[in-house]
Amino acid sequence: MQLGFLHFEVSDPDAWDRFLTAVLGLTGAGDGRYRNDDHAWRYQITQGPADDLAAVGWEFHDDAELDAALASLATGGHHPVAGDPAIRGCARRYLLDDPAGVPIEFVTGLPRTDAPLDDSLVPGGFVAGALGLGHLVVTAPDPAASRAFYEGLLGFKLSDTIQCEVHGHAVDLSFFHANPRHHSLAFGGRQAKRLHHFMVEARSLDDVGACYDRAIRGGVRITQTLGRHPNDGMFSYYGRTPSKFEFEFGHGGRIVDDATWTPTTYDRISDWGHHPPQIAFAPKPRDGGSR
Repeated sequence: MQLGFLHFEVSDPDAWDRFLTAVLGLTGAGDGRYRNDDHAWRYQITQGPADDLAAVGWEFHDDAELDAALASLATGGHHPVAGDPAIRGCARRYLLDDPAGVPIEFVTGLPRTDAPLDDSLVPGGFVAGALGLGHLVVTAPDPAASRAFYEGLLGFKLSDTIQCEVHGHAVDLSFFHANPRHHSLAFGGRQAKRLHHFMVEARSLDDVGACYDRAIRGGVRITQTLGRHPNDGMFSYYGRTPSKFEFEFGHGGRIVDDATWTPTTYDRISDWGHHPPQIAFAPKPRDGGSR
């Protein structure tokens, strides 16, 4: 299974188009869709007032794996409804809300394309393909219920957890993988919207730096400066999308081998960096004095 697509309902599609193409470096695929690999599309935006996640698409490798997931969900009292696959251009499609009310879709056969990507802004390309488009951090007011759903019924595996305090806020995050990508999904409590952020991964560290520059020049609000996470090893920065939730753009995420992997609990969110700019660059008193 992989994170197959993200669908956002946004109030300003033009701003999103500029953000996705001129900042993140994705390739437009028409009809409000964008891509970063051989999938015909990975991201979709449609106009609406929500400014939030409209659907998360989890793509299964084949019909047998999808059928097994549907059977497992039924044992937990969850019964996805069959949807029209033509809407996504896929082979099969089932719809369900997770325990937090996040709309999810289980699909097979998302369309592929041989069309080249526009690599002018991200010449090194993106880490996607069989690992999925990246990762997603979603709201989970009842983390135990969400964990029972994703891990217990859908077969996601725990990668690790982070429990700490950051700038006076308690952090308790759980990270799950559905394939060798360190995590495709994470959650840790209630968020203002259905998601906290989505992550796009570049193959080159320099492409992260260049994207950081484009974001600053483009007036994107940076929410966390460049830094590195201890659990997945990702070198990244965070910023705010036109819909006010966040994105992460990174490089160097770890690959999980289930034969040797042991989940770990970390006591910090970052090894270094990832500072809120308003704190990192706040005026400091000179020579330890107060002025």
